Order: sequence, then C-alpha cells, then structure tokens
Amino acid sequence: MATTAPTRLLSTSLTAGKAAVPTVVGGDGIHFELKDGRRVIDASNTAAPLGHRHPEIVEAVRAAADAPVVNEGWGWWEREAAAEDLIRIGFQDEEWIGAVRFFISASEANDVALALCQALTGRRDLATRLRAYHGGAGLARDMTVQPQWHGGLSSLEGGVAPAPPMVPVHTIAAPTSGRITGQADPTLADDGWVADATEKLSKSAAVILDYSQGGIYHAPHYQDRVAAIARETGTIWIADETVTGFGRVGGWQQFHRGDSRPDMVTMGKSLAAGGAAAGALLISKQMLERLSGKAWQTYSTFRGHPIEVAAIRAHLKVAERDRVHERATELDAVMEEQMRLIAEAHPSVRRIDGRGLHWTVELHGPDWRTWKGEEAEPLASRVAARALEADVLITTSGEQTSLFIAPPLIAEADDIKAIAAALDHGLAVADAELERGGEGA
Repeated sequence: MATTAPTRLLSTSLTAGKAAVPTVVGGDGIHFELKDGRRVIDASNTAAPLGHRHPEIVEAVRAAADAPVVNEGWGWWEREAAAEDLIRIGFQDEEWIGAVRFFISASEANDVALALCQALTGRRDLATRLRAYHGGAGLARDMTVQPQWHGGLSSLEGGVAPAPPMVPVHTIAAPTSGRITGQADPTLADDGWVADATEKLSKSAAVILDYSQGGIYHAPHYQDRVAAIARETGTIWIADETVTGFGRVGGWQQFHRGDSRPDMVTMGKSLAAGGAAAGALLISKQMLERLSGKAWQTYSTFRGHPIEVAAIRAHLKVAERDRVHERATELDAVMEEQMRLIAEAHPSVRRIDGRGLHWTVELHGPDWRTWKGEEAEPLASRVAARALEADVLITTSGEQTSLFIAPPLIAEADDIKAIAAALDHGLAVADAELERGGEGA
C-alpha cells in the first residue's frame, strides 16, 4: 500500500529533479498506475518489452519461486535450457556463437567481460565510443563516458565531481546523426576518425559499442569499420545489446544489421522482460577456444538464479511465438511520422534521431559535455513533467536538454500518437524558454 510518510530511501532517477518523477503503485500492459490515481502510458521503460505484468512472465516467475536457491556453482537444468533458448531464438542459432554465461545485470556482464578481455590480451586500456553508457559498476562504469552517469556527484553549488576511472579509457568518434532533423553522420562524411580509432584501439584490450545510448543509433558502416580496426589491432570487440536486444529498434539484435560479428555480446534490461534482474554474456567460438585449458573463476551467488532463467525462457517463448521482435519495425514509420510533426512544430528541438521504438529528442541549449548539475529542474525535466500532465511518462537522460521515448513493444499506433501528443504538449515549455532567450537558446 502506498504511504505518505517521509522516506529514508536513497534513490536516483533517469530524470533530474522531482517534478517528472511520479510514484508508481501499479500497472499492466503499457500503463502505469500512479499514486495520484492516474493511469498513464509508460513510454520510458526499456526493461518491459512485453509491458507490465505479462501473464506468462508472471506465471514463470511464480513457478520458479518454488525452486531451491541454486547458485552459479551448481548445475541447474533450466539454466542450461535458457542458454540454448537464447542462442536458438534470440541469436537465430548463428554458427559463430560458442557459449553463454548469465549475470545479474548488464553492468555486471560488461564488467566481467572487460576484465576477461584484459586477461586475454594482457592490455589494461579500454575503448568505447563518444557518449557511451555501459553501466554503473566496475569497469562498466569506467566505460560510461556520459558525465552525468559516471558514478560521481553533481550539485547546484559545486558542479560535477566525477569518480576517477580505474583504468585508462579511450573514446573514439561516434556515428551521431539526426534522422528527422537532418544532421549528417560525421563518420560517413570524413574518414579522419579512423586513424585516431586505430591508434587508440592498438593500446586497448577491448572496444565496446552500444546502439542507442546518448541518442546515437546503430550505423552498419561504423560497426563494420570498428570491427575491422579491432581485428587489425588485436582488440576484442564487444557488442552491448543491453537496450537494443530483442527488438527494441527492430530485429533480434542490432549488430545483425552489419556484416561483422562481435567477439562477445552483452545483454540486460529486456532480457527477462522485467520478470527478474538479468544479464548475459555470449562469447564466440573463437573466444571459447582461447579459454580452453584455463579456469575462468568469476563465481557469483545469484547469477543464473532459477527465477531469472525462468523469466528469460518465458520472454523468449512469447517473443518468438508472437513475433514481438518485429513490432518496432512495424511501428517505425508511425513513430517517424510523429517525430517529423514534432520537429516541424517546435523550434526548441535541435535534433531527433531514433529507430523503431527508441527515440531521442535533443533540445537547443547547453552541450551535454558541459553538464554541471546547475539546475534543480533542468529544461528536459520540465518538458517531461508537462508531458506527464497529458498522461504519458517520458524520461530524460539525466541532463539538461535530452529526452528519450521507449514504450513497450506491445504498443499500438494509437498509443504512439498519444505519446507524440503528450510530447507536443510538453515541448511548449522549451519553446517558451527559447523565445525568452533562456536555457533553451
């Protein structure tokens, strides 16, 4: 039951400030039920591809609660079955895949994978692309080069106090573009970034790429070029499909859109369709051969827990049967049309890019690199708060001027239009700010 008593919970949010951070008391399908009695569309949740309280996910979790507490050190038949399901369904049984290991989150999977790359190559340095996010723990935190999510502190008085990295981290150019607003991909226009990337990867144990963070979406030419550089420099390439796996932007995985195939793939968020905390690492047969004769001791109590693997198997079953992984592709044109209308109507919008059912809207204003936590309610947070007045919950990327939209994959065209209408309502705040010459200028 909801309570009005003061809380001592130390919490955080994707959205800075308080106005656009409601209290959720329930939900089903694409909707949240809020403490104030409203029922709103959840357009903010990449961990719920099947929506909330999907009956087959709920049933699987309830059944698995009757299982013993089986840690990673002991065999559990359903864990092995989940690994087979993941390869067969989620990766279409591609020949290059060697094995699966389950984790509690993508942050943990990334941390352990990066450490493995260091051990295999003897190199300490790591590389990622500009504006990347790969988690908040261990080496994954080091690879999170978005300043607002690097595990440090920010305050209205003191700006940012970042947590120092544990290892040298190199950032390479990213394929930033604006599908709706027309910004060109700089990695297509100029090859100058290749020499820099080659020099940095030659020192790095691994290069890890994701396909949506920071509003930077997948570009097959970029993936294949980085993969080629990694091969030349002896660098292990990790594809981070935490957000984009299982159909968020169309198709089973995003790396499939390029010709190259990674040495490792990490997963999380949607893996268990919200039924449990979950992560996974898939490694290639070639990587598996490099582990031959070696003990990879990274034991954990809760990795591959019976509830986690039951939820993963249920998600895969539903996604394959109902072809949920195709939904974002089907709705891409609807979302694109709505985003074009948004861009035309709102001068405060600087860039819109996205694929399928994951879109980023950037506003005019301070560059993300200069984020200092100066405002209690940044502009993007105020836009999200006003959109919530129209009964749609969108979120920000924790900075002044960036919002993202990610409804469940079970959404319909009319739901997309309702989300766009709420965003349209919210952006009036940013337009007014731009007209005054304030933060949105």
